[in-house]
Amino acid sequence: MKRYEIIDGLRGYFLVFMLINHLVFVGGYWMLLVNHNQLAFVEDAQGFVFLSGLLVGMVYSRKMSKNGYRQARQQLWARAFEIYRYAMLIVMVVLVAQMVLPDAYRIWHAWLGYTTFDEPLRLAAIGALLFQPTFMDILPQYVVYMIFAPPIIWFCLNGKWAYVVVGSLILWMAGQLGLQRLATEIVNGWIIGSDQQGVRASFNLFGWQIVFFSGLIIGVLTANREIDWSKVFRPEATLIPKLCLAVCLFFLPLRIASAHDLLPQFVLAKFTTMEIRADFGPVYIANFLAVAVGLVWLLVAGPRHENIHVRRLAAGLTWLFSAGFLRLLGRHSLHVYVWHVAIVYMVFYVDQRTPEFSQLTKTLIALISIMLLSLPALWRERDRFMGGPPAKLANS
Repeated sequence: MKRYEIIDGLRGYFLVFMLINHLVFVGGYWMLLVNHNQLAFVEDAQGFVFLSGLLVGMVYSRKMSKNGYRQARQQLWARAFEIYRYAMLIVMVVLVAQMVLPDAYRIWHAWLGYTTFDEPLRLAAIGALLFQPTFMDILPQYVVYMIFAPPIIWFCLNGKWAYVVVGSLILWMAGQLGLQRLATEIVNGWIIGSDQQGVRASFNLFGWQIVFFSGLIIGVLTANREIDWSKVFRPEATLIPKLCLAVCLFFLPLRIASAHDLLPQFVLAKFTTMEIRADFGPVYIANFLAVAVGLVWLLVAGPRHENIHVRRLAAGLTWLFSAGFLRLLGRHSLHVYVWHVAIVYMVFYVDQRTPEFSQLTKTLIALISIMLLSLPALWRERDRFMGGPPAKLANS
């Protein structure tokens, strides 16, 4: 299958900013402020999860059409198990480092809790994806989504995608109401550890599944040519981008005000119930739809628009997301994501063991970390750079 380079570039972009956002320094650092999440309730994890669902839908719907449901299901579950192995690998690597590095247990305690090799209940909870250490929480939800992906792809291939949409919306609403806690509170009591932590996850699966499966649905419909995006997003049809811009402009001052504690308490009390990140609340879904649809319109229709400024903006975005470095990262997103976790933990460890760095030093560390992010991708494509055949690339 021909890979879509712009999708790889987008995934690489999200990985870079995910790394920037996850680096933690004493006193903070200025690069956190140069980020799209400062202007809208849109973050890298949303785009990363959506694009993963998109590629799963595109790749495995074709495999299912060609080889049948059973074989495609086996391939999907094999991929889910591969992701699970990487999710467990990075936990084990960090736990070994915690044993070896002086004072690592204290430094990483807020991120790991009391997680050691002599705590079998906690290790079992991690293995069951119920306890997720900090920054190790995206891969576990992928595993769950991909287990359920085969029948959903089958429904979409058979023209029943609307049923999937309705089901996804119902699950999302259940997540907003906290109905998943009817089960998680019981399980929490079973696995709670000596640090008084039981079930621990940054993402409510009921809420965030709508991001992955909306991408999957679109991927299936795109792969089977049931949608012609050049007709959906036309340069003369400007109502869509105008609506997206209106939503973004509405939330812009709210994002700035909420980030700097400028909202009065009586507004904040109501607003915060609508913008719960862990649940992918209504504020997040509205912003994600506006930014995602507006971005796609710019990439698809923008180059053909009559306004030169729109064409230039579209050209700039295309140039950015086509950058070779970003596409390199995106082609190996699983391995790069796992590596980014290791970088974040080591940078935090070093920062906690040394006097506070200057802003210049923090910036240099962040830039070096971004460069180091490419190591797994370069290793996997080493034959290509040495003149051999290109490495086999991951599909999702």
